[in-house]
This record gives sequence, structure tokens and C-alpha cells, in this order.
Amino acid sequence: MAFRFSLLFLCTLLATTSLVFAAEDDDGDDVLIRQVVGDGDGDLLNADHHFTVFKRRFGKAYASDEEHDYRLSVFKANMRRAKRHQELDPAAVHGVTQFSDLTPTEFRRKFLGLNRRLKFPADAKTAPILPTDELPSDFDWRDHGAVTPVKNQGTCGSCWSFSTTGALEGANFLATGKLVSLSEQQLVDCDHECDPEEAGSCDSGCNGGLMNSAFEYTLKAGGLMREEDYPYTGNDLQVCRFDKTKIAAKVANFSVVSLDEDQIAANLVKNGPLAVAINAVFMQTYIGGVSCPYICSKRLDHGVLLVGYGSAGYAPIRMKEKPYWIIKNSWGESWGENGYYKICRGRNVCGVDSMVSTVAAVSTTTSD
Repeated sequence: MAFRFSLLFLCTLLATTSLVFAAEDDDGDDVLIRQVVGDGDGDLLNADHHFTVFKRRFGKAYASDEEHDYRLSVFKANMRRAKRHQELDPAAVHGVTQFSDLTPTEFRRKFLGLNRRLKFPADAKTAPILPTDELPSDFDWRDHGAVTPVKNQGTCGSCWSFSTTGALEGANFLATGKLVSLSEQQLVDCDHECDPEEAGSCDSGCNGGLMNSAFEYTLKAGGLMREEDYPYTGNDLQVCRFDKTKIAAKVANFSVVSLDEDQIAANLVKNGPLAVAINAVFMQTYIGGVSCPYICSKRLDHGVLLVGYGSAGYAPIRMKEKPYWIIKNSWGESWGENGYYKICRGRNVCGVDSMVSTVAAVSTTTSD
């Protein structure tokens, strides 16, 4: 009996896995949603009411009755999708977010932005191996003054620029003792750094980029300006307005961190917040808790900032405490846990350990 139960559970898990990976690899919005959430109508009770609350809470308005009805249909599909995510990721809370009227393809296009064609160059500098035997059990750079408030990239695929500035803001704090908000718009407008090994793969404003390429640009340009001197507009329609006389932070060097999670933790504690990439499929419906999905693609599509880790994220389905990473996102404070995402450590969940970079800053003479 126990053997048959185990076999049934394994078959169910494998079947669910095949649905999710098929969904993630399909570019058809309606097909993708059906594959992930199914076609049952039982979950749509009170959907119209929830949609009314959703519109009011997030200030949603639509240009026509046809657009309204279409967005309602997408919202209903995403309610089913959130329920499926809850089943696959029971340690977190999934539900209605500001993205619940967007298809997965729209969500990826407007709110992600990691250039999938870009990759670490073969000759990328690797961070030295650090000792890990005395790492604290919990650590959070927010408690040490190295993290600026949560920002909002808007409907521009510029996540890579926010991951870059967040890492350099932390490094600059360690180098100077001052926390300065740096300009993502400078990167969006001015950074067109390309991967020499991949033709056509360049940092491209709202169309995506890569954090290491942005560090390379910053090193070559001489540094980044303050946010207040080069404010964010949420689009890439401007010409570059970089002013070298207003540089607020400079890159000394940057390197790639080992896939080993203890090394990632050690680099985080020693060097400040880290630029990381992640697969964001579960983030569209995420509300809170520790995200620890049974299955998640490691195809990276979103740039975020690793600011800390914890050891006591309770996962009731596994009946034990789960260690987790603390991720700063760039979708505003109304998303997730006041703009933050917790994802479990230990299994490279959603590829969170696959592309990690650390940066060091040098002191500047810029006045306050």
C-alpha cells in the first residue's frame, strides 16, 4: 500500500511537472494559461467581485468595453493560475497582484527584462573562495544601512539596471559609509555594452540587458550619477545625458560568484548585496511567505538584488524550517512583502544561484 501511494504521488508530480514546463516553453498566451491552471470553472465564483476590487485597488481602467471584458477573462485565468501556483508552492501565498490582468507573455515583456541571449563571458573574473565556517545564521543588509528603498521599474524591461544599481549602491556604502541612490536611467539611456561572443546581444534599455554588462559599462564610463541628478522616466526614448562631473559611485571591479550557496552567502556578507538573476514565473502571483516551489524552470528572465538570508522560513507542507534568500525586487512596495521576495535556499530554486555577481566600489570626491 505504501509503495502504491508513493508511486501515485510520484506520477502525479511528474504529470504536473510536464504541464508547467510545457506552459513555460509555449509562447501562446491562452494555451499557456490553460496548461498551467486547467479549464475548470469551479474557481471562478465571485470572480467579477474580485475583479472590481482589483481594479479599485490598483487604479485599473480600460479604454473600451471589449478591453474590459478581455482583461476580465485574463483575470479569471490568472485566478486559476494563482491557485495552481499555490498547490505547487504551498510555503508561499499566491493570489491577486497588480499583474493579474496580464497574460504571462505580457508580464514577461513589460516587467522583466533580463536579456536571455547575454551570458557571462568565458573569461569572466571569478570571485575568490571565501571561508564559510563562521557565517551568521541570519543576515540582512537592510539592518546595516546598505539598501535604498524599493524602486519601481514601471512597464519598462529594465530590471537589469535596478539589479546593477542596487549592488553598486551597497558596495558604495561599504566603500564610503554613505548610502546614495544611483541612476537606473543612466544605464537605460547610455549603456549599450555588447557581448563580444554573441552578435547583437547588447544592453538595450527597456528591451533588456545584463548586470555584468552594465558593470562593464559603468567601469568604462567612470561611474554612475545620483538618481536625483538623472531621474528615472520608465522609458528609453531619451538621448544619453550622462555628466561626468556628477559621478556619485565608481566601480573598482566585479566578479562572478560560485554556484555554491555557502560561497554566495559569504560574498553577500563580506561584499554587500549581490546582483542575481532568477526565473520569475511564480512571482506574477506571489503575495508573501517563502517561495519554495516543487518545480520551477531555471531559465533566467529577471534581474533582482540579493540583500540577505534567513534560517527560519516555516514550510508547513514539509514540516520543518526552510532557509531562504531575501530578494529586493523593482516592482514597487505594493508587490510581495513590501517589495521583497523570499525564496528558499538549498536547491538553486528557479535558478537563483545560477548567475550571481559581486561588485566593489571606490570612494569618490563628490560632495553631498
